[in-house]
Amino acid sequence: MPSIQSPGIQADIVLRARRGDRDAHERIYRQLSRPVYTLIRRLVVRPAVAQDLLHDVFVEVLRNLSDYRSAGSFEGWVRSIAINKALMYLRSPWHRSVQWLGADGIRGFHEEACEQLAEPMDADLARALEQLPALSRAVVWLHDVEDFTHAEIARMFSRTISFSKSQLARAHEQLRERLKPDTGALSCMPISKNF
Repeated sequence: MPSIQSPGIQADIVLRARRGDRDAHERIYRQLSRPVYTLIRRLVVRPAVAQDLLHDVFVEVLRNLSDYRSAGSFEGWVRSIAINKALMYLRSPWHRSVQWLGADGIRGFHEEACEQLAEPMDADLARALEQLPALSRAVVWLHDVEDFTHAEIARMFSRTISFSKSQLARAHEQLRERLKPDTGALSCMPISKNF
């Protein structure tokens, strides 16, 4: 799966976008929308919410281009905005109180169209991830896929490193249980990972 950092937005595109060049804005969106949506979608699960957050991310990116200081990659800056938006949603009362119609298998045309934007993932693994509690799913995705350290994840959630490690361990156990080899699904554990 391509990472949000793999496309490589050129510095001249960012400069043109800062000046208000609509073609540069479109190029940034086209290059980064798929990996940003995939990241958000894996954190928040609901396609309609992920689509809304994707729009919020790009509105913030385009409004705040002058805040990007070129200290790191542009893609990394966009990635941090996307993660912050997703985590803010997960902490919100909206996330905790909304009942999702999709849980009954009802999906609208808009949600199915949104799913075409996400990077493909093994169906069994996607289902198992979606069944995890939001916090556990976010820790798994940020650690195992986005390659954040436990210290970085702890800072994102204003928690301790042990919080991140215990969330990850419990989530891996739940995923192993759901993805037992006798079901034909693959293991979700990384082959080697330094903790």
